[in-house]
Amino acid sequence: MRRDEFRAGRRPGAPRRYPCTVAPTPPETPLAAAGDPLAAPSLTLFADLEVEVGAPIEIGKVAAGVRRVIPIVGGRCTGRGFSARVLPGGADFQLITSETMARLEARYVLETDAGDLIYVHNDAVRTAAPAVMARLVRGEPVDPAEVYFRCLPRFECAAPALAWIGERVFVGVGVRRPQTVVMRFFEVL
Repeated sequence: MRRDEFRAGRRPGAPRRYPCTVAPTPPETPLAAAGDPLAAPSLTLFADLEVEVGAPIEIGKVAAGVRRVIPIVGGRCTGRGFSARVLPGGADFQLITSETMARLEARYVLETDAGDLIYVHNDAVRTAAPAVMARLVRGEPVDPAEVYFRCLPRFECAAPALAWIGERVFVGVGVRRPQTVVMRFFEVL
């Protein structure tokens, strides 16, 4: 490894990274036209959640990594046009695939203040430096700025007023705290 590579934080043999700039699309091209069906989608806020979690159930080392199940014991949700509580009984099924990454699959139910039930299936990726991930696994607080936590929630609801949420795509961001997971979900427009 060359000295300049070491100072730049590159691994030996890793490709060089150069700053990348993308020239703006000239206004006269068809892609820049108003109403472009292939334009990048925008996001709009859908819901804020605070999910309370219990003590992890450590399954241990399995073929694909370290398996853990985190019980979901409660929480609150404030969504677009509704408020809800997180029902106990769900869980976050985690697979720690390396010292820097965990794949999360949470399944739980929201009960709106109107009594409607919403099934949530949320797939996520959480990555951080090895020392930060180790603190997360131990349940210690970490600076959210040190963690990449992104998710793809899906919803199912029988209530006619909320049936539309099963017909949309959502993305989200999250923060893991010792006793809770705080998430913000966005509808992809």
